Amino acid sequence: MQRRQTLTFFFIFLLSFPCWVQATTDPSLTGLVPITLPGGTIIHAELADTPQKRATGLMYREHLDADRGMLFMFTQAQAWVFWMKNTKIPLDLIWMNEKKQIIHMEQNVPICTRTDDSCPQYRPNEEALYVLELAAGRAESLKLQRGSKLQFRIP
Repeated sequence: MQRRQTLTFFFIFLLSFPCWVQATTDPSLTGLVPITLPGGTIIHAELADTPQKRATGLMYREHLDADRGMLFMFTQAQAWVFWMKNTKIPLDLIWMNEKKQIIHMEQNVPICTRTDDSCPQYRPNEEALYVLELAAGRAESLKLQRGSKLQFRIP
């Protein structure tokens, strides 16, 4: 009888194992950087860490989920300039220093439909090493502010 119970338990364990693995390794989050915000919310951000990825950014996207974003990582701190050319969704732009503290934010930045290169430019007054783009309105709803520290590790 005990052997039968052991085999039954083992069989149930084997059947449930794939579900457990799938739940802990969500393929939709593969390659995303989890960013923990001061209130505990986690944003899963695409990493823009090459010149091509930084140049393209979120251009041409039709939608950005509330728990998603794009994290721009630079090799040196500068007052990095951003614009919204070819970006179809309004965004919140969040500049951070090397300590991952917010040094500047531009909220609800509108799209730019101009076909030339005259779209408005957005820049911080201080040097930044990271910039996080979120869907417009998220910075306010998450109560982000200058001096807030975000937590993330670059792979």
